[in-house]
Amino acid sequence: MARDDTLAEPLSSRDPMCSGTPISNSPERRVEIDAASEKRLIRKLDRRLVLVAFLCYLAAFLDRSNIGNAETAGMSRDLGFSNDQYQWLLTIFYIPYIIFQWLALMWKILPPHIWASACVFTWAVASILQATAFDWKGLMACRWFLATAEAGFGPGIPYLFSFFYNRKELGVRCGFFLSAAPLATTFAGALAYGITSGHYAISSWRLLFIIEAIPPLILAVVVFFVLPDSAAIASFLTEEEKAIARTRALRSTGHESGTVHGLSVGKIDFGEILETLKTPQAWIQAMLYFSCNVAFASLPVFLPAILTGMGFTSINAQGLTAPPYFLAFGVCILSTWAGGRTQQRGIMIGCLSLLGCAGYVMLAATKTVSVRYAGVFLAAAGVFPAIANILSWVLNNQRSDTKRGTGIAILNIIGQCGTLLGTRIFPKEDGPYYTKGMIISAAFMFFCAISTFSLRAYFKYRNDQWDLEARRSWESSSGVGGEKAGGGEPAIAETTSQASKNPVAAETSESAEWDTSSAWSESTLSALPCATSQLSAGSEEARQSRKQHKVAQIMRRSPKANIRGSPRRDEKRAHRLAESELP
Repeated sequence: MARDDTLAEPLSSRDPMCSGTPISNSPERRVEIDAASEKRLIRKLDRRLVLVAFLCYLAAFLDRSNIGNAETAGMSRDLGFSNDQYQWLLTIFYIPYIIFQWLALMWKILPPHIWASACVFTWAVASILQATAFDWKGLMACRWFLATAEAGFGPGIPYLFSFFYNRKELGVRCGFFLSAAPLATTFAGALAYGITSGHYAISSWRLLFIIEAIPPLILAVVVFFVLPDSAAIASFLTEEEKAIARTRALRSTGHESGTVHGLSVGKIDFGEILETLKTPQAWIQAMLYFSCNVAFASLPVFLPAILTGMGFTSINAQGLTAPPYFLAFGVCILSTWAGGRTQQRGIMIGCLSLLGCAGYVMLAATKTVSVRYAGVFLAAAGVFPAIANILSWVLNNQRSDTKRGTGIAILNIIGQCGTLLGTRIFPKEDGPYYTKGMIISAAFMFFCAISTFSLRAYFKYRNDQWDLEARRSWESSSGVGGEKAGGGEPAIAETTSQASKNPVAAETSESAEWDTSSAWSESTLSALPCATSQLSAGSEEARQSRKQHKVAQIMRRSPKANIRGSPRRDEKRAHRLAESELP
């Protein structure tokens, strides 16, 4: 089942061992990865990369959303602008945020620590300058530059993660990073209330902008000195850990680009950009993101108004927004972990979208306070985690560094347009129930679910088609029974002669990693003897390759083992059986 979640690719384009490269020329392939050392490497990367990115995104979400708290503290009254002008302050943020999504490719052009630090510093300064604004035009300009800087940071972080983590590890890191958004919303209201409730020499809303800009100013310095550009030049890693990082890169992608040599800084393949633009899944996944963003943009901004319409006071409404968002924070991390563990992100996204849809239906269909509040929990627990899983799904379906960057850019340019619609579907005149906005949000979440299941079915169809072509190619090249005419060893199969012509077959497959924890395609099994034939028969490398081949055969003979819910146990069993059958 795992292989139905992504599009496959020919093994020879993924593994240097089957592309004619002798094993002696790939020293990293021979590195034995010690489990304890690998865990130590991942923990170090998590502390230096994921935690720092999480804190920056937490600060970014506070800085982009505190405009609502400033309005409550009397900003429009002091500056003398209308409600329509305030609505434009909300909308103007998303215009540059959409226009500058292509800045995700800057992570590949500039060293990450420099680019990230510049982005964080820029939005911190823009946030502080909001406190100095004396009219609506000044605030509009500050919001523009704030959005531009955040567009260069947030959407590119999952892209950066893809250089350091393999496909199974990537999802939960993306989920933890994006969970900063609902977590920030849980305490944003209380923090703003604590800042604006006092009496100061300057307006409280100006003080709010200044205080909430201090953390990103500090983080800009931290990012510059702490964020790693690559595992190869990370000073906090030992030589053994750097070797493990190189091996992980080879096993995950078949090459060292990105993870090892400073993200191949300055190198962009424009041919791969055009290839990505031609792939249908890039645009379909962008529409999934668009659908989720309609609900994502509206929920944090208008939830206090929705709760006030249920009869709660303004202060109580601010407090009651925290529990749904805290639930979303937990579900975000749990669902991305489960999606990576099971390699079933498509199913996860579809189910989460249906959960969010059910929440909005409850909000639209009933006027009972308790039922509507329960609907808020379902909506929050569906929308935020679905977005996190979509991001990791996109990254796992793009093969190279440039393709991943282009895929993220397409995803955000199209997807972030949903935020423009989301900020306009809850006008004040529709209160207190906002039925129209709830129905629109429910419809988009349902569309996301149906599209996700359809895309997954498309992946399965194309993977099955690719397997059939590869198997026919192998049979035709190796003869009846897979033997040479004179007997002896199996012929080296040219498994990609037809499949490599298929533009879809060039995409990655989570099941195609060198380990055998997920389902193996027929083409993968037929290609493994190719790697073995390049090794000397008595070498340890040859024995390990034959063992991998045997494990793959055992796993393939027991397809139910990959559905039962304990793939790690089945893999260990397959390894024991393979070990016992080898001399």
